[in-house]
Amino acid sequence: MNILSSLRYLVALNEHRHFGRAAQACHITQPALSNAIRALEDEFKVAIVRRDRAFVGLTPEGERVLACAQRMLHEHANLQQELLSEIDRPQGALRIAAVPTAMPVAARFAAMLQTRHPGIQPTVLSLSSVALEQGLEDLSLDLALGYSDRLRACDGRLQLMPQYTEHYFMLRQVSGTPRRKSPGLRLGEPLHWREAAQMPQCLLTPDMHNRAIVDAAFHAAGVQPTVAMESNSVLTLLLSVQAGALCAVLPGALVDTVRSHSGLEALPLVDPDVRTPIAMISHALARPSRALSAALSLAGDPLWLAQASAHTGPLVQ
Repeated sequence: MNILSSLRYLVALNEHRHFGRAAQACHITQPALSNAIRALEDEFKVAIVRRDRAFVGLTPEGERVLACAQRMLHEHANLQQELLSEIDRPQGALRIAAVPTAMPVAARFAAMLQTRHPGIQPTVLSLSSVALEQGLEDLSLDLALGYSDRLRACDGRLQLMPQYTEHYFMLRQVSGTPRRKSPGLRLGEPLHWREAAQMPQCLLTPDMHNRAIVDAAFHAAGVQPTVAMESNSVLTLLLSVQAGALCAVLPGALVDTVRSHSGLEALPLVDPDVRTPIAMISHALARPSRALSAALSLAGDPLWLAQASAHTGPLVQ
């Protein structure tokens, strides 16, 4: 029995919650995966998987084996990177996740990291805050960009590096004839959240953390937003403004992506002035790989932090 392969199959089974999909993800047959799991159970002399006609879950003992498997696979990947890397030339894969509203910043970060260290191959994923934090804790993610105010409940398992502060804007089509033609996005005068509530809006769905921030701002202003459309896709929010008469409340990082689009304007939202800190998040206890160490170094680099701030925050014309 190849113990590492069997542990990898167990991790995949826990992730996909289905024998067939886990086998497909591991590029093996379902009987081969089932046999590997049974071999693990024979090796440790405990039941690892709770079975019915389909996968039900892991036993308490199985959860302990899973946690050990995640650590072992993490250390195995770290060792591979160390053996392949030279001094100041890290090599290997790096899995980065970001909440949807921070994806433009995550993309810039990954591109700068890969330019600085060509041997690193970043994978950038868009995940919810809950999935992001779970991925960090079970070591399926190396690094994440998300809301630092959520970490209070993580009991020290995760650590953060502040990156920038979200500012919020109402994005809409330019109304009337502008005084002067602009080659791209126009930054308008501040708009009160109370006034913004009267405009028909496309907002993120209620399960998204950004939606909770937006709803709290409207509540603080003593109003309810006029929700005409909802989506869990930030691209849909942007396109709904471009294609119709809807508006969207967006952080500066997303507004920055449409700077070249004429016919749109972004109005800074005020009263209340909502500011949300965004941070790079990593596992506090797991030993970082060479690629992750390089990424953490970049995350604290003043050059990178200045670039992140320039494409988020209050924005300027």
